Amino acid sequence: MTNWKPPRLPAHVFVNPRLCQAEDSLESAAPGVVDAPGFTRAAAEIKAWPGYHPTPLRRLDGLAATLGIGRIYYKDEGSRFGLGAFKAVGGAYAVLRHLQAKLAHESQGDVSVGDLLAGKYRDRTRGITVCTATDGNHGKSVAWGAQLFGCRAVIYIHAGVSIGREQAIAAYGAEMRRIPDNYDASVRACAADATKNGWQVISDTTWEGYQEIPRHVMHGYGVMMGEMLEQLPANELPTHIFIQAGVGGLPAAAAGYLWLEYDALRPKVIVVEPEKADCHYQSAKAGKPTAVTGKLDTLMAGLACGEVSPLAWSLLDKASFAFMTVPDDAAVFAMKILAQGTGSDEKVVGGEAGVGGLAGLIAAAIDASARDALLLDAHSKVLIIGSEGATDPVLYEKLVGIKPEAVTAA
Repeated sequence: MTNWKPPRLPAHVFVNPRLCQAEDSLESAAPGVVDAPGFTRAAAEIKAWPGYHPTPLRRLDGLAATLGIGRIYYKDEGSRFGLGAFKAVGGAYAVLRHLQAKLAHESQGDVSVGDLLAGKYRDRTRGITVCTATDGNHGKSVAWGAQLFGCRAVIYIHAGVSIGREQAIAAYGAEMRRIPDNYDASVRACAADATKNGWQVISDTTWEGYQEIPRHVMHGYGVMMGEMLEQLPANELPTHIFIQAGVGGLPAAAAGYLWLEYDALRPKVIVVEPEKADCHYQSAKAGKPTAVTGKLDTLMAGLACGEVSPLAWSLLDKASFAFMTVPDDAAVFAMKILAQGTGSDEKVVGGEAGVGGLAGLIAAAIDASARDALLLDAHSKVLIIGSEGATDPVLYEKLVGIKPEAVTAA
C-alpha cells in the first residue's frame, strides 16, 4: 500500500458465535423471513415498471490490489429509477403489494401492475394513504411509489434529516412531517398517526403484528442481488459481502438471497454500521436485540437507526459471519477513494450512507487483526452494494470537495 495513506480508521469487529453451519438450510435457521417465491415475484413485478434497467456492477481492481484483495465488485445503485438509491426497489414495491392486496380484496380478483400503472383504479387508489418514517431514501421510494401507483403519501422525517433530503422526497408529491427527535421517535409518531387516521404504514422495520410489508420490502431488495449474481463473471464465487445496516432489511435480504443461491458455498456476510448507531453490533454482542439510544448523530444519516428490525435480526443473527463498526471518517474516505478512482478504476459517486460496506472493507483490510478475524486475503472476492449515489448533492460536495456531476463527467 505504498503512497496510500488513509486516516486512522479504527474498525471494531465481532465475529458471530451463533453463525449457522454451512449445511444448515435458510428455512430451518430463520423461517418466514424471506423465500425464493417472494424474490421471484418481486423481480417480475419490478422489471415491468417504466424505466427499469439493471444498475452497473463495477470492478474496483485498482483498489483491490491496493488493499491486497483478489477482487472487489461494487454494485452502483446511483441510477436506480432516477431516485439515486436502492430503496426504490423496496418501499415502492411494498406500496404496490399493499394496493394490489387492498384492491383485490374489494374486487375479489387479481390486480396487475400494468393496470395500476395505466390508472385503471385511480378513482379508488387516490383515497388510500400510505405513510412511513425515513432517514431519506426509503421515504423517497414510498413517495415515488405512491405517485407511480396513484395513492397519497405522508412521510415522517427526524431532526437529523437534511433539508435537501426533505425537498427530494417532497418533490414526489408527499406530505412531509418533521419530528424534533431521532429516527426511532419518527417511527413511533408515524405508527400512532396511521392508527388514528386509518393509513397504512410502509416500513422497512417490523414489530409485533407487523411483518408482511417489511417482508415485501426485503423481497424487493432481492432484485439487486439477482442482477449482481448475473453480472458476475462465470464461475466467480464471492467469498465475502460487506454490507451496511440501518434497521437490517438490506443485509437480511442480501444474506437470505445468497443463502438460497449458494447454500453451503455462500459468502461470509459482514454487517457494517456507524460506530454512533451500532444496534446490530451491540445486539450481536448481547446475543439478543439491543437498542442504542441518544441522538445517533452519525454523518451516515441513512444508517442512523437505534433499533434492529426483529424480523431481519432473526436472520442476521444466524447468517452473519461478523458485525463491525466504523467511524464517520471511514465513510468520507471511501467516498473520496471512489470519486478519485484507484489506478485504472472508474470514478464513481457514492453517498455517505451508501458507502458503508466499502468503508468497512477498507478499514478491515488495513487493520491486521480485523483482516485476520474476517479471513481476508489475496484470494478474497468481495461484494459491495453501493446503495446510494449523491442523494444530497450539497453535502456530497462538502465532504468530497467536488460536485457529483464532475465525478461522473470525469
